[in-house]
Amino acid sequence: MKRNFLACVLALLSGCATSQAQPKLPFDAWYAGTFAPDHMEVWVESVDVIDRRGLAYERVNGGVPSYASTTAGWPSHPAGGAGKGLRGIDLPEIIFVRWQSLVEPQTYNVRINVPEWVREEMLKPQAPYCRGEKRVVEGMYRRFITIGLAPGGIAKAWLGGPCLQSIEIGRFEAAVSKLGPSLGQNEGRYAYPLSDKAKAYIEQHGVPYGSW
Repeated sequence: MKRNFLACVLALLSGCATSQAQPKLPFDAWYAGTFAPDHMEVWVESVDVIDRRGLAYERVNGGVPSYASTTAGWPSHPAGGAGKGLRGIDLPEIIFVRWQSLVEPQTYNVRINVPEWVREEMLKPQAPYCRGEKRVVEGMYRRFITIGLAPGGIAKAWLGGPCLQSIEIGRFEAAVSKLGPSLGQNEGRYAYPLSDKAKAYIEQHGVPYGSW
């Protein structure tokens, strides 16, 4: 036992830890992205992931999300958003998002429990017709998880992929962060003030609470 333990410690970069750190997936990485409705400005403090092995990964994404072309409601089939490919992370079990809704302003925390059917769907090879290439492309996967963030602490998640229609994962209601922006480490200041464009839109049209 002692020899095995020492061997594992000495082989952290190439042995015992490697088999745990490199999940066996049919693609190099899955993708986590965030977006918000147009004019409803957001700052994403953190996207954290617990994968199906129970391993936790903090701050895999954050910053300014992308923005949808619609203000009220959600796009029909969102896919992508601002984010990055998550290499070395197995399929997600739980996704946590902490974000600042600059419209209100308010800071929210949401927990997204990813159902088993989502992970099963992510592993199914697809052969969609890609309009850009004007042909059927084999070996495509729904490996994009896209999370929409709206005022009032509403989050919605979809599963999608290149040339594939997105499937809704669920709608989630966030909790208000008791610590406020930046976990209370920034004297209550938000990442940046609402832009003049967003402010003008909201003053004229209001915030479409209830549409998300």
